Amino acid sequence: MGRGAGRLFSFFALILVVAAAAALWFQSASTSPGPLEEPATVIVPSGSGLQIIADELRAQGVIDSPMVLMLRARWLGQAHRFKAGEYAFELGISVDGVIDQMVAGRTVIHRITLPEGWTSAQLADLIAANDILTGELASVPPEGSLLPETYHFERNEDRNALIARMTAAMDATLAELWAGRADDLPLDSPEQALVLASIVEKETGIASERPHIAGVFINRLDRGMPLQSDPTVIYALTLGEAPLDRLLTRADLKTDSPYNTYVVPGLPPGPIANPGRDAIAAVLQPLETKDLYFVADGTGGHAFAETLAQHNRNVAAWRAIRDQAE
Repeated sequence: MGRGAGRLFSFFALILVVAAAAALWFQSASTSPGPLEEPATVIVPSGSGLQIIADELRAQGVIDSPMVLMLRARWLGQAHRFKAGEYAFELGISVDGVIDQMVAGRTVIHRITLPEGWTSAQLADLIAANDILTGELASVPPEGSLLPETYHFERNEDRNALIARMTAAMDATLAELWAGRADDLPLDSPEQALVLASIVEKETGIASERPHIAGVFINRLDRGMPLQSDPTVIYALTLGEAPLDRLLTRADLKTDSPYNTYVVPGLPPGPIANPGRDAIAAVLQPLETKDLYFVADGTGGHAFAETLAQHNRNVAAWRAIRDQAE
């Protein structure tokens, strides 16, 4: 081999060594733990390009070098597959880890829980107050149209889109439970079941009591007796817009309203709250009972009775407990 050929060989060998070293460094820079010393959240707006994303990740301390991330993403064929959203990165995440998470779109998932028995006005206020959501509510949803449960959403989801999901969940739940209802119920439609379920929901916070209270109301409907439910009177006075914040009076029980089940027989014209799945199920599969009355028993639950005489004794006992507490 001549001197010139030897020099050329040495030059190419040097290039190979440098290339191999660069490849090893690049591999290490992409897979080794990054600089993040504690978990960090980064929000990537829609439409952000790779350069903007890389610069923001560097500014937030997630990566050391925007160039490494961009080159690695192009090398892996993922440069145009990054998804916008809110990301929570674990400490020490590598460049490859960042790319994998953002290409897969594993964004932060937020939660909102709709309490059972809240009115639509209350739930609308709850949703409007959540600053992770966006968009103005078009209107307060119809009473009883939202299914109380926990919903998951990403940052910047539109409030009206979330309401639509909540409404669809109620529609599906009501249809499912109505299909499996007990025979011979005095309810002509799923909508009537929803109305009664909203009353049951407001009457008790004890899950085990719901079928029993539903059974009492079913018995009263069967006999043509007025439901005489205090929560319907409260709704007649407030229309669900705010709590009553006082005890009902005898005059309240005479309120002229289609929602007042002390003066109007049968069901009110619509729900008085948003009932949960268990309250709807209780109405459609009520406890078989002869009871026609119930009243608070002082423990958070209720005392049930078949006869008016027995009920009056339970009422007297409850009043004694209440008076003693005052």
